[in-house]
Amino acid sequence: MKKLMTVMLLMSLLSVSCNKSGGSSSDESIPSSDTATANSADDTTTVPPPASSTVPALALSFQTNVNYMNLTATEEEKYNKAVVMVKKVVATEKFRTSVLNHFWNGAKQYANNRGLSNAQIYQSVLDAAESLKPIKNNTMDLGVKMYYQASSIVGYTNGSITYINVNTKFFNTFATNSVSGNLFHEWLHKLGYGHDSAATAQRPYSVPYAVGYMIRDIGKSFL
Repeated sequence: MKKLMTVMLLMSLLSVSCNKSGGSSSDESIPSSDTATANSADDTTTVPPPASSTVPALALSFQTNVNYMNLTATEEEKYNKAVVMVKKVVATEKFRTSVLNHFWNGAKQYANNRGLSNAQIYQSVLDAAESLKPIKNNTMDLGVKMYYQASSIVGYTNGSITYINVNTKFFNTFATNSVSGNLFHEWLHKLGYGHDSAATAQRPYSVPYAVGYMIRDIGKSFL
C-alpha cells in the first residue's frame, strides 16, 4: 500500500512539472526593446488584423528602441504612449494600404522617394535599417531629446546624429497621435528620406510628411 501511494505521488509530481515547462505562457514579459527607455508604457499590444488581412509578419513584429535623453517623468509618460501607438498603427492593414496606395503627380508614388516604389518604401519601413545603423532589425532605433524654441519648427534632426530633437512648444500641447506622427516623420529621416526645406507644393507628398501624417491620422483610432 505504501509503495502504491509513493508511486502515485511521484507520478503526480512529474505531471505537474511537465505541464509547467511545456508550451509558452500568455503572460510572458515584454522584451525591453519594445519600450526601450519607455518603461512605463502600459499597453504594448497590437490589434490583430482581420482574417482577410495581408499585413506581413514584419509589420506585426515591428519593435521600438527609443532612448530618452533629457525628458521629465511627465514627458516620458506621454512619449511612452506615442511609441506604443506607432507600433499599433504599423501593424494595421490601413497603414499598409495607405503607404502602398499613396498618390502624387499622377501616379502611385511619393515626392523625394529616392527612386523607390511605394512597395519598396513600405518594406524599408519594416526593415528599419537606419542610415547610421544599416542593419535590417525590424526595429525603430533612435533617441529623443527635448528643447524649447519659440519658432514654427516642431522638431528636427540631421544625418550625423542618432537622435531627434523635439520642440516642447508643440509637444506639450500635441495629442498622442500627433506626437506619434512627428516621431515617425523624424525617424524616416533616419532611414534616408528627405523633403524640401521650404514649404513647397510637393513637400506634403514626401515620405517623411506623407507617412508621418498616416501615422497621426490612423493613430486617432487608438486614442
